[in-house]
Amino acid sequence: MNLNNVFTVILLASALSACGSDSNTTPASSSTPTETAATTTTSTSTSAIASVNELGISAIPDSLKATYTTALKFDRLTSIDTPNGGVINILAQDEVTDNQIVRARNILQHYLTNYPGSVYGADKSAVANKIAASGAVLLLLNGVDDGTNAAAQLDGQPLYYGEMQVEGGNWYINQNYQHRDASYEEILHFVHDYGIGVDQNETFNGVLPAYQTEIRAAQVTALSGNLWAWSADQADWIAELTAENSLSQEYLASVIDTYYGLWGAFDSQYGMWGLYIAKTRADLATKDPEGAAIMNNKFFHPYLTYNARIDSSFTGDFSLKYNASLRYTNHAQYLKDITLTGKNASNVVINQFDNNITGNSAINTAIFSGPSSEYQVTVENGQVTVQDLQDNRDGLNVLIAIEKLKFSDVIMDSPSD
Repeated sequence: MNLNNVFTVILLASALSACGSDSNTTPASSSTPTETAATTTTSTSTSAIASVNELGISAIPDSLKATYTTALKFDRLTSIDTPNGGVINILAQDEVTDNQIVRARNILQHYLTNYPGSVYGADKSAVANKIAASGAVLLLLNGVDDGTNAAAQLDGQPLYYGEMQVEGGNWYINQNYQHRDASYEEILHFVHDYGIGVDQNETFNGVLPAYQTEIRAAQVTALSGNLWAWSADQADWIAELTAENSLSQEYLASVIDTYYGLWGAFDSQYGMWGLYIAKTRADLATKDPEGAAIMNNKFFHPYLTYNARIDSSFTGDFSLKYNASLRYTNHAQYLKDITLTGKNASNVVINQFDNNITGNSAINTAIFSGPSSEYQVTVENGQVTVQDLQDNRDGLNVLIAIEKLKFSDVIMDSPSD
């Protein structure tokens, strides 16, 4: 995983073979699809502690089976190690796809990735350690949040199959708000409640009280100033949040969703189901300045730090550059590192970040904005580097298994050693 912090996927439990499913299909039950290149590693230990597949996913270990039972339809685990030797567990039910599991873990790792030079996020070790010490778990559940899933009664932060998009999957490409991507919100709640901390409880339960003070102040301003949840229709919801001391968590989730482009394609001038004044990142500074301030070099990166696995169903040009005609690019513009999966001949439109792009088993093309004369192309050990010689355009790009380079004036084969 292409992360700059110390968090790694922990290897626990016996291997599971299903992987590489689309975001809106169930995983294969018996064999690993060849297009994912995921394999089961060989275990030399007992069933309680065994190896995982190449996606970092395992079966439920014996130590957790009494709670996360087959009767409750739990069948997989992935975990994150924390700097002090702790573990944050993510448990999944049997209809959740492996790609959804990986993405949930990626988003959690994104939130826990150090943000050098930031006020509160330069070293997030204490946040991760606090989450692990609390014993908090993330539960990836079948179906939707309709009250019918018995596993939702377990202690843990729930996130449902029907609200987990995967980059390149149908729900993601079409920005289907019937399957709205709630992963960032729910995993943020997990990090906020158990790591950052929430004030106005009997004791402060996190490690960043100063940051929470800023978040609370922004929330109070937004609520009193009719920037968030201003409608009379929201009065009962606000009363409920007030009673359970969840106002700051829900407000921060609205800001984060806007910050990462999740509502740019929504049919409204507002974000978060129409209850937040700022729809896009560009709106934040003018429409909710305090919301913009708690995003600006405080804790959350301005781009998504994880390497996104593009669903194997995707074909065509996956654009990392914002394009008003491509709804998903409201969100994809904040990605920088991606891996194409499957066998489809797919291409990648580069954005302004320093991208790391990995191809799949087909012929893949990286697409750049300018003429070839304005780029420097080098190769070493099978890794192609394309550097834009113009500022603020296509950045420095590392390409693996990308066979062709497309510039505005020419399409060329990627060089080889």
